[in-house]
Amino acid sequence: MATDVVEGVESALSAIAAYDGRLRAFIDVYHDSAMASAHKAAEELASGKRRGPLHGVAVAVKDNIYLAGKRTTMGSRIHADFVPTVDAGVMTRLASAGAVIVGKTNMHEYALGGTTDNPHWGTCRNPWDLTRIPGGSSGGSAVAVATGMAVAALGSDTSGSIRIPAAMCGVVGLKPTYGRVSRFGVFPEAWTLDHVGPLTRTVRDAAVLLDAISGYDPRDPGSLNLAPTSVAQSLRDNCEGMVIGLEEKYFFSEIDEVIASSVREAIRVLERLGATLRTVSLPRLRHTEFALTVIDICETSAVHHANLRDRPQDFGADVRLLLEFGELPSAVEYLEAQQVRRVLRDDLSNLFQDVDVLVSPALGMRTRAIGDPYPMLEDKPVPGIDEMSRLLGPASLLGLPSVSVPCGLADGLPIGLQIIGPALGERQVLDVGNAFELTRPLGDVRPTAYLAAAA
Repeated sequence: MATDVVEGVESALSAIAAYDGRLRAFIDVYHDSAMASAHKAAEELASGKRRGPLHGVAVAVKDNIYLAGKRTTMGSRIHADFVPTVDAGVMTRLASAGAVIVGKTNMHEYALGGTTDNPHWGTCRNPWDLTRIPGGSSGGSAVAVATGMAVAALGSDTSGSIRIPAAMCGVVGLKPTYGRVSRFGVFPEAWTLDHVGPLTRTVRDAAVLLDAISGYDPRDPGSLNLAPTSVAQSLRDNCEGMVIGLEEKYFFSEIDEVIASSVREAIRVLERLGATLRTVSLPRLRHTEFALTVIDICETSAVHHANLRDRPQDFGADVRLLLEFGELPSAVEYLEAQQVRRVLRDDLSNLFQDVDVLVSPALGMRTRAIGDPYPMLEDKPVPGIDEMSRLLGPASLLGLPSVSVPCGLADGLPIGLQIIGPALGERQVLDVGNAFELTRPLGDVRPTAYLAAAA
């Protein structure tokens, strides 16, 4: 087992060396320190000390999460040389769990976009088709996991930034309940929306990582005073007795027909696994996009206001435009958006008295080509980041746990099934995801485009 630890980390680092020149999933790779950590983990195992299921496991971390003494760029030019002096709360927990950090992953600049087409650190590419985007803003983390450059990775999610790339790259992406995982030492995007969570190959791995990184941190004012989760060892393999809600008008309108068909087949699989389906109605969900957009861009622009004023030329063009938009909403609009959030929170809280989870597509459109200004929906262009965030928006706005798991393919690229639960409902979200995953919806299909490009 001790030898396996070293070989596992060596395998991840070898994959980075072989493939990342084309994929650009990493900003920094920690080859020497990762190997030193792997050997230390092996020595501990040989002496009978095992910290847990992450002991000696190769983990990658999005480059907006602080690691003391290591450059943390936020995918930006402005912070290109920033070196934090403290570890983020999640990094402390990963260290305690014995994880081996192999590097920091590429991201959309300041987490403000859904493509990870980064003008400062390189264009990250989808391993299923190198001409396509991997999603964002945690694109590098998703690509690292999908290609074996890491066993697991951390991302951040404000308006979908874990679940978008998970859906596009065919991995599992979990956004926990707001406050479940510490954000101390994570550069903010929008402080009332930000989350940290795992990207992994399997639902069980996501549960293992959640158990390792969750728990109260008094340094994060939004942290919930709760013990770490403990779900990985008791995940269900069926949906017996569970009630799954379907909200047709919001989640299944104006989406690609192939994606809708794939998700509906996944829902039929859940029914065969024992779930009871219930159609529900949430008419006020139509206000989600307004509330989420206003809150996100206003809070984000507050974070970057001084740099936008003093050095606007140092932002990428798309990020600069978004920050300029964030200066436009009034205080009245921001407060109206918060009122919408409160009403929707009540609506969803009432709904989850009757259903265990909601299921829907994670994304409503197919993965677009790198450089295309707009995604296409049934041959018509639609707004990019707005459309990518639309179906993921309710869980983002309300801080509800939400996971994207692969459920099919369109044009040879993955489709994501979204599972949303009530606040603190990670267990039922992961139970449903695990039961579905065990039916092997993608069979043996894996990304191969990146292998051919490296040959």
